[in-house]
Amino acid sequence: MIKILYFARLRERLGCHEERLELPAGVGTVADLLAHLRARGGLWTEALGEGERLMSAVNQAIAQPRTPLLEGDEVAFFPPVTGG
Repeated sequence: MIKILYFARLRERLGCHEERLELPAGVGTVADLLAHLRARGGLWTEALGEGERLMSAVNQAIAQPRTPLLEGDEVAFFPPVTGG
């Protein structure tokens, strides 16, 4: 099982801040997980769409689309942070 966290506008758009999910067969990277979540359709496809600017972290470390996922991981999705 993995824990998925959603922050900022994702939390607002999806109406949830976290969920637990059995790691689906064939989902081995952050990119695979995003594709799996997008396949839910509707708001999921819109909020996590390929045109959306998203960042991710695995176990509180910034992740790339190719970052591998393992049982027990915590995955977070959030919009890019700007600063000045």
